Amino acid sequence: MMQLVGMLDSPYVRRVAVSLELLGLPFESRPISVFRQMDAFRAINPVIKAPTLVTAEGTVLMDSSLILDWAEQLAGPARSLWPAAPAERLRALRLTGLALAACEKAVQIVYEQQVRPPEKQHQPWLDRVHAQMLAGFGALEDELRRGPPPAPAGGQPVGQAELTLAVVWHFARQLVPQHLPEAPFPLQRAASERAEALAAFAAWPHG
Repeated sequence: MMQLVGMLDSPYVRRVAVSLELLGLPFESRPISVFRQMDAFRAINPVIKAPTLVTAEGTVLMDSSLILDWAEQLAGPARSLWPAAPAERLRALRLTGLALAACEKAVQIVYEQQVRPPEKQHQPWLDRVHAQMLAGFGALEDELRRGPPPAPAGGQPVGQAELTLAVVWHFARQLVPQHLPEAPFPLQRAASERAEALAAFAAWPHG
């Protein structure tokens, strides 16, 4: 059985866990912290990067998008979280890319404020990252005004674009709410609330 290594307080780990659940791929969750349990994580993956997936054959994969590419191959098109039509697939990729870009900046804010000592924090850098994060969420909101994310080809209740968007929004609102007001982003808030009500999201809650 596959093993998913990493804590669910990571949006990348949670993205993979929810996706695997929807794809119908059984896996063992190993909630090992990259901070508090570095030696245990290093024994599995010397790079100490979450999420890490250990395949049934023992191959170690990392990076959520690469892990999910492999998972899609295993699950097959009948359960795919991506649209089949090229134009819809392109839009889903754009939405997912924007969500992951916003996520990266939200994580950088968390690290800057919660990991780096206060006396070593650099406000101009934090301001830049904050602006980039808001730009990502702003572009996502603009996209959603054009219409909802494309439906996945596999008939799933949520596709990879909306899944990623929802996980990222929930993470940012939990960890850096002072940097992400809800009012300018009603469509993302609603999408996240819809997704969080799904059984696959409830099975793998944040944190």
